[in-house]
Amino acid sequence: MSIHGKNFIGNDLSAQGDKSNKIYDINSNIALEGDFSHATSNEVSKALDLASSAFVVYKQKSQIQRAVFLETIAEEIMNLGDELILRVMSESNLPRPRLEGERGRTVGQLKMFANLLREGSWVEATIDTALPNRAPLPRNDLRKMLRPLGVVSVFEASNFPLAFSCAGGDTASALAAGCPVIVKAHSSHSGTSELVAGAIIKAVIKCDMPSGTFSMVHGSGRVVGQQIVMHDAVCAVGFTGSTYAGMELYKLANTRKHPIPVFAEMGSINPCLFLPSALNDTKKLAASYAFSITLGAGQFCTNPGLIIALKDEKLEIFKKDLAQEIEKVKPATMLSSSIAKAYKENKDKAIAQHGTTVIAQALEDGMISEGKAIVASVAGSEFIKNPTLQEEVFGPYSLLVECENKDELMQVITSLEGQLTATVMGEDYEMDEFSSYIYALENKAGRILFNSVPTGVEVCHSMQHGGPFPAATDARFTSVGTGAIKRFVRPVCFQDCPVSLLPLELRDENELKILRMVDDSYSNESL
Repeated sequence: MSIHGKNFIGNDLSAQGDKSNKIYDINSNIALEGDFSHATSNEVSKALDLASSAFVVYKQKSQIQRAVFLETIAEEIMNLGDELILRVMSESNLPRPRLEGERGRTVGQLKMFANLLREGSWVEATIDTALPNRAPLPRNDLRKMLRPLGVVSVFEASNFPLAFSCAGGDTASALAAGCPVIVKAHSSHSGTSELVAGAIIKAVIKCDMPSGTFSMVHGSGRVVGQQIVMHDAVCAVGFTGSTYAGMELYKLANTRKHPIPVFAEMGSINPCLFLPSALNDTKKLAASYAFSITLGAGQFCTNPGLIIALKDEKLEIFKKDLAQEIEKVKPATMLSSSIAKAYKENKDKAIAQHGTTVIAQALEDGMISEGKAIVASVAGSEFIKNPTLQEEVFGPYSLLVECENKDELMQVITSLEGQLTATVMGEDYEMDEFSSYIYALENKAGRILFNSVPTGVEVCHSMQHGGPFPAATDARFTSVGTGAIKRFVRPVCFQDCPVSLLPLELRDENELKILRMVDDSYSNESL
């Protein structure tokens, strides 16, 4: 499949855009195939108008029909074969095994939502039939379930060009909910976005979904992105990225005449609390955390950016062991030159803060586009009074906070902002002694881990990937796992509704029997 650099305005691939840009191989700096046209204002408006019209039809598709649609998208992505993997490798410098795993995750979560739709109970359907003879007052017939919000705008992430991008979790959960999607492609992996968008459009056509169920546009976030968010057709936004960009979208959405929710997963430093017993084997702990800090050049939202511990002799040994492990790590090419530049600037700013000392760093300096691993330390008293030390440094960086006593340890924990994860390392016998500290951590994060590293997010029913602000704009929701679908629905109660207008999920067995008699084409498979 050739990459043309066009926008996908519904099923129409003829949109020309205005100005264009090329994408360059992250290592060789050679221009890759495709001149990527920025969508014009008229093209964006057309995509949104199509999405609005598609919603009227798409939201009425049965759960089985939407499940088949998601499964077809998964098939079409796999049909892209090695072309997709090679393109992502060129645009991101991510290795083949990582990308094949990420493709598997992307396809897997599409199928996961398809299974959720086939099972059906997620809509939380409840039926309270009428009680006309109830005294002193009769009861109306009341039936409630979750219904789709409307058109969803998805902004692709930089660090997951497949799993959090065009057909990633936001798109998959929105389509599963019954919402059309318009994707704003990320400028760092435009070719990848075009390939995946083409696969989705093939599925739209194969499954006879309305044109406008899915669109994808290229262009500036400040121009195209703002136009999308401000359009009346858009009812919600899905975003994964920096706190700054997420908050810009959040603020913009709240300036609308009718504000809409922005489900933004943003920055997190993912504090790791080391209880004294965690330091019984400092070499093993240092090796584990050095690997986690530098995994993927530290470009994970669950990177362990903060370690908290009580000062003692074992902590000094751990610092030396950690330094030895970090020194072994070669600087790795980051996702883009702009991310590498931001990492260097933010890292330099962090270690320049008063009282901060570098305790471990990679020995090799690395190229401009590479991230050099570094770990610093600071006293608990300095951390508490300096908010800058809580800012995320996106890359292979971590800060060790050394606390003088338990009181200071609690002060450090309570001073933390909202996080995606919080980790507790230690032996079981010590957990009860520090239970109040662990409960304090619970107030700060969406996921609590024990005796592990925070990097890695399982896609399943029980996962919570979100947290108190600024980790996310709404701590009640997750962007990973089946719970992600709840972002794009709202409860609707139908009172005394004619049976013919009721969603199938709100009809009782007798009403379904009547429907079967009226419509011979009806079957359980249409539910």
